[in-house]
Amino acid sequence: MSTEPDTKVHAELRENFGKGFARRLRAAGKIPAVIYGHGTEPVHVALPGHQTALLIRRANAVLELDVNGTHQLTLVKDVQKDPVHQVIEHIDLLVVKKGEKVQVEVPILVVGEPFAGTIANLDAQTIALEVEATHIPQNIEVDVEGLEDGTHITAADLKLPKGAALAADPEVLVVAISVPAATLAAEDEIAEADAEVAAEQAEQAEQAEEGGEAAE
Repeated sequence: MSTEPDTKVHAELRENFGKGFARRLRAAGKIPAVIYGHGTEPVHVALPGHQTALLIRRANAVLELDVNGTHQLTLVKDVQKDPVHQVIEHIDLLVVKKGEKVQVEVPILVVGEPFAGTIANLDAQTIALEVEATHIPQNIEVDVEGLEDGTHITAADLKLPKGAALAADPEVLVVAISVPAATLAAEDEIAEADAEVAAEQAEQAEQAEEGGEAAE
C-alpha cells in the first residue's frame, strides 16, 4: 500500500489583499498563496491550512491544486513563516508540467556510522539537483559506514536517483569525516602528561645514578 500523501488540494480564488485580510484568512484556518510561472498572470488563492501544513513538511512538495474546477500542478517554492510563532503566513507556488525538469535544493541525509572515534561533519545541508517536477527525491542519502578520518565526500560522489542530474559544483564538500576536536585535545593532554611523567622518571633516574657515583 502506498505511503505517499494525497497531494490534491482544493484552493479558493481570492480577490481581497492586504495584511488585515490575510490575518482574517489565517484566523479562519486558511493560508494565503500565489500561483505563478509559465508566463501566466499570478493567481492569488487561499489553501486549507491544516492539510497544506502537513504536505509542505516534505521538502519541494508538489501540490495538485483544484482552483474552481481548474487543475494546476504546482511546486512549493517559498514558505514565509512568522519568525516567533512559526505560523505559515504565505506560500509561493510555481506552475509546473508533468515531465518538466526543475532545479531544486534537496536535503542531504547521512546514514551509517563512520570508523570508531570519528564523526561525520555535514558541510552541505542540501544539494542542487535538476529533476522532473513530479519525481523530486525527498532526500539524497550519503552512506558513511566505516569511513575513516580524513575522508571527504563531494557532490560528484553522490549517488543520484535515475533521472536526476547534479546542478551544483561537483567539487562542493558535502561530508567530511574527522576526529572530534575534544578527542584530539584530550589525546594531546594525555601525550603531554605522559611526556612529563617520562621526563620526571628520567630526571629521577639521573639523580639516582649521580647519587650512586658520589657514594663510591
